[in-house]
Amino acid sequence: MKIPLTESATLRLPHIVALYVGSVLGCGILILPGLAADLAGPGSLISWITIIILALPIALTMGLLSAQYPNDGGVSYFVSRAFNTDIGSLIGWFFLLSGIIGVPVLALTGAGYICAAFGFSECMRILIAAGIIALGIVLNYIGMRITSQVQIIVVSSTIIILIWAFLGSYQAVSIENFYPVIPNGWFSIGQATTLLFWSYIGWEAVTHIAEEFEDPKRDVVRGTLIASVIIGILYFLSAFVVVGTHTYGPGISEVSLLYVIRISFGTLGTLFIGITAFLVCIAPSIAYISAASRLSYSLAVTGYAPRYLARLSPRFYTHIGGLHFLTVCFAGILIVYGTHLFSITTLIQLPNATFILTYLGGCAAGVVLLKDSRLGVFVSVLSLVMTMVLFLFVSWAVLFPLTITACWGLYIVHRKKRDIRLC
Repeated sequence: MKIPLTESATLRLPHIVALYVGSVLGCGILILPGLAADLAGPGSLISWITIIILALPIALTMGLLSAQYPNDGGVSYFVSRAFNTDIGSLIGWFFLLSGIIGVPVLALTGAGYICAAFGFSECMRILIAAGIIALGIVLNYIGMRITSQVQIIVVSSTIIILIWAFLGSYQAVSIENFYPVIPNGWFSIGQATTLLFWSYIGWEAVTHIAEEFEDPKRDVVRGTLIASVIIGILYFLSAFVVVGTHTYGPGISEVSLLYVIRISFGTLGTLFIGITAFLVCIAPSIAYISAASRLSYSLAVTGYAPRYLARLSPRFYTHIGGLHFLTVCFAGILIVYGTHLFSITTLIQLPNATFILTYLGGCAAGVVLLKDSRLGVFVSVLSLVMTMVLFLFVSWAVLFPLTITACWGLYIVHRKKRDIRLC
């Protein structure tokens, strides 16, 4: 059962920009400016400029592929087109299982900020995170037509609050806080740049929604470029005020933006911290839940996931099978976190390798599928090299994709034996 065109092709340029900004900005803006400044001091601004420039080829690769091959399968579909469906399904499972962990991590990070601002307990953190996830699931159940409108409101509100906070903290910026420029040596610049790559994860999520764009060939690349500029400006401004006000260091680097907002809003700071944390987490949660539910559908209809995941809502024609699956998985992750078996730090690191491998697959597919475009080949090759280098730093997290690959391999062997018996 395919989603009717009248429901699917409804997203225009403003929706695309909002989806990209919401997917990529995420909770990274809450924690990364402080963590990068802690590593490299004022030199972290060099790291931010570097990653803003280097992330553009990856964004363009995903955008060009989405414009040429819009499909619910996203990167998984690109890899299937470029190589074969088996490898494409593996990349799909890499992304799907990354999202299953990534969305709760996003929600818990935002909830942690809210709890730090209002003095709530750890139990309340889990309840707030569950509320953020539940809202994302409900909005995706209703459909992208309404969800995209909500996303525009959420992203616009986030941008307004952040810019207001940056302008309000300007008087507290001191030129003395920018010297020495590189207090911890040039190697710290490289460390900070590697860390900041995670601030630009999210471009791959929107590839799964491209089939619902009204005119992907016209709008996707334009949306990518516009969103890149907006995201780059917001990230750099946040890093600039964190360094300029020296709101980083032991005990405060993970919540630097909390102090910046308090400088700007005074007694109302706590309220705006809560609003900002909620907005910057709900936006990527909506996008990733949307992407994961669509990918579940794509894997199911191609025979690489249980048929139940291909179920669609008879009322909204949304991916209800995938949403049911994600709801159970998200609940499981929150329960595991609540038992203290895994810390938030461990959960953040766990999907690192699978996210990078998803990008590796997409960039490799770009080299093949975009061969008729000089720009497409150039950005795909450059992105492929960047992600290959980054994969060298995943450490123990490589065990996660290795486990997924082993399970996938057993399934492929079983499937081929079954097909032989049926013949």
